[in-house]
Amino acid sequence: MTSTVAVNGVELAVTEAGDGPLVVLCHGFPELAFSWRHQIPALAAAGYRVVAPDQRGYGESSRPEAIEAYDIVQLTDDLVGLIDHYGEDDAVVVGHDWGAPVVWNLAQRAPERVRAVVGMSVPHIRRAPAPPVTLLKSMFGDVFFYILYFQRPGVADAELGSNARTTMTRFLSAISGDSPDGSWRVLQKGAGFLDAMDDPKELPAWLSQADLDVFVEAFERTGFTGGLNWYRNIDRNWELSEAWSDRPIDQPALFVGGEFDPVLRFTSLDGLDTLVPGLRGKHLLAGGGHWIQQERPTEVNQLLVEFLGGL
Repeated sequence: MTSTVAVNGVELAVTEAGDGPLVVLCHGFPELAFSWRHQIPALAAAGYRVVAPDQRGYGESSRPEAIEAYDIVQLTDDLVGLIDHYGEDDAVVVGHDWGAPVVWNLAQRAPERVRAVVGMSVPHIRRAPAPPVTLLKSMFGDVFFYILYFQRPGVADAELGSNARTTMTRFLSAISGDSPDGSWRVLQKGAGFLDAMDDPKELPAWLSQADLDVFVEAFERTGFTGGLNWYRNIDRNWELSEAWSDRPIDQPALFVGGEFDPVLRFTSLDGLDTLVPGLRGKHLLAGGGHWIQQERPTEVNQLLVEFLGGL
């Protein structure tokens, strides 16, 4: 069932199923609640009330114009609003890609609202010693890095939005562990995001043409600016999160990633146990890439159901 929920000054399109303790599934970039299509029925069948929003900026949800509308306070307040809407004091929050730092931050910022937390693809990391954009510029120098490329309003928006089918086909394939043509080439500054990726000869085994069409049709309608604005707040998030960044995550926690996820090349699982004392497991699924809950749904569902059952 899909409904529209008014929270925190926006309207979120929410897919929900099941009855029981509340579990909120938070997607990343450039995705939709549809990214959780394999988890929603499995968790509902296991006895949970599952809600998966198109997060702000995506799909059928509101897309505020102001870049500041996508900072970490607004994103975590959206989840608090959802928990309130469903009449609960707390929830298990699960995030993939950009959804992961949102749920990690919520667990720190409002620990009383988070019963347990699961991060996928992006581990919780220590707050940087300086603004992230400054650090990334010093790290990557003349090498193209997508987060830096995404910072300038309008540039990546135009490239990615010029042909949503090409964007989604290349991106979903290139960093998938199952793609026969998977690649993400190192480029110099001045390149475009899609220059790093080839058109695949065929779709990855986990992605049907019908699945791809759902993403393509959504981004043809909305463009990519909403999701890109999340990246344009990383320095602002660094400033805002100082208020809670020292809090350890004591709630029961789980990390799930893919063996070949390129995100794990520039983040690290080192120190996760220290930063997240409640950590009950960290799993890198063999052969998996970035889109882990879509690529390896059976394994991910099993890990989630086992984790939830142990709370």
